[in-house]
Amino acid sequence: MTEGFTPWPADRARRYRDAGHWLGRPLGTLLRERAAERPAHTALVAGERRYDYAALDTWADEIAAGLIGLGLAAGDRLLVQLDNRAEFVPLCFAAFRTGVVPVLIPPSHRIAELDALAGLSGAAGYVIPGAGGFDYREQAGELRRRQPGVRHVVVAGEPYGNGEGTVDLTDLPHPAGAAGRPEPAPDGIAVLLLSGGTTGTPKLIPRTHDDYHYNARASADVTGLGPEDVYLAALPVTHNFTLACPGVFGTLSAGGTVVLAPSPSPEDCLALIGRERVTVTATVPSVVPLWLEEAATGRYDLASLRLLQVGGAVLAPRQAAAVRPGLGCTLQQVFGMAEGLLNFTRLDDPEERVLTTQGRPLSPDDEVHVVDEDGGPVPPGEAGELLTRGPYTINGYYREPERNLSSFTPEGFFRSGDVVRRDADGCLTVVGRVKDQINRGGEKIAAAELEAHVAAHDGVRQVAVIGVSDEALGERVCVCVVPDGTPPTLRALKRFLRERGASTLLAPDRLEILDDLPLTAIGKVDKKALAARYAPVLD
Repeated sequence: MTEGFTPWPADRARRYRDAGHWLGRPLGTLLRERAAERPAHTALVAGERRYDYAALDTWADEIAAGLIGLGLAAGDRLLVQLDNRAEFVPLCFAAFRTGVVPVLIPPSHRIAELDALAGLSGAAGYVIPGAGGFDYREQAGELRRRQPGVRHVVVAGEPYGNGEGTVDLTDLPHPAGAAGRPEPAPDGIAVLLLSGGTTGTPKLIPRTHDDYHYNARASADVTGLGPEDVYLAALPVTHNFTLACPGVFGTLSAGGTVVLAPSPSPEDCLALIGRERVTVTATVPSVVPLWLEEAATGRYDLASLRLLQVGGAVLAPRQAAAVRPGLGCTLQQVFGMAEGLLNFTRLDDPEERVLTTQGRPLSPDDEVHVVDEDGGPVPPGEAGELLTRGPYTINGYYREPERNLSSFTPEGFFRSGDVVRRDADGCLTVVGRVKDQINRGGEKIAAAELEAHVAAHDGVRQVAVIGVSDEALGERVCVCVVPDGTPPTLRALKRFLRERGASTLLAPDRLEILDDLPLTAIGKVDKKALAARYAPVLD
């Protein structure tokens, strides 16, 4: 599976191995080692289902044999679109042990995104949730019609009554000799994550066994995770933040317990914190005030909670200051990207640093440059684009040679598109984005992708999508339309997007009808002018 993958240069790879960052062990061993050390300790809780390390390890082996029995081989890509259900965890470890590469897809994505991702990855299979909620079977059938290379559809969870065209995870064949297959190479691709982008074309992020193991392990260290900790996965487990920062994988690497929440709602999560004696969890800024409001009712026992991580967008200092008195725990701000670089405030940082910055890089071998538009360094305290490389930051997107030319410097630094300020202590404060992207509650929404969908509407002549500042979500999505005849209403536009198979994340929050769009001196749509026009009026 080296085609389409850009490895680390040999000298840097050697440096990371010598430093002990890369252990030379595939990710599948992470669970195996903990199961040998503490087999009877609870590893995973999902609703009423509880699994100790020995049971979870055995389950992963059974699924691994099933993937082989299905005909999947090392290097095959497997689309995985699951919510926070128990089957997700052993499925990932089964893939890591066989060399099958999971492509992790949020539950909200629909056929437009799936079609593109299956084509880009060359997927051989697709894993969907079982019965309950949205029925993914019709979507799976349409995907197979569009992408004949997707040979298998696997249902994880409660079986559907009619299994035509699908196979249940529990019914996979188990051929003799499956356990004797060689382990995948540690420097090979373990998982493909999704990146938010500025165009409608998705990007796949290839994370190796070596680098992602380090990502999870080092994040657990900086979070102070130990074997008696209980981590609540409040956000979707397909997100890098929830998966390995330290998330599910980091908790298991430390020998702790993972609890899967059915949703990030305050009622679900605060109840689980009390019931399972949760010590660590993570969420996004838009959820923080909701949790604080619910906690103030006094209905929940939050005494076990010692740490709340907040990332995905900038947390307002006023809300940051409310975390300790409202939830009784320490706040850790996190700023990172699925492509690699992670920044954390430290547990012993001064309060001012925790409240006003997004922390400093995770690894001593993270290299960070803050540059101006010409690529020159800016002085400390001035804003510039963040460039980075290191032991867990990719060197190129998967199968994207043209895009990699603009996304990475000749020296291998990733152009993050984030505008930051770095202080004298090396802490970063996020200022904004270089790229045309909207950050709604931690979800990155590409303006160009939504514009392409809206432009297909018969009642739209011109369209521009902007982010409008919002205290709760960071930004809301505003669609500005010059109509062609009768313009759509906001409700009709949302229905049109659903019918096109667009992601539910693209649903706009606001629609503005204009006579024309403002233009810059060179004839481009002036989105800065639009943003200023619709910015909220502050008292």
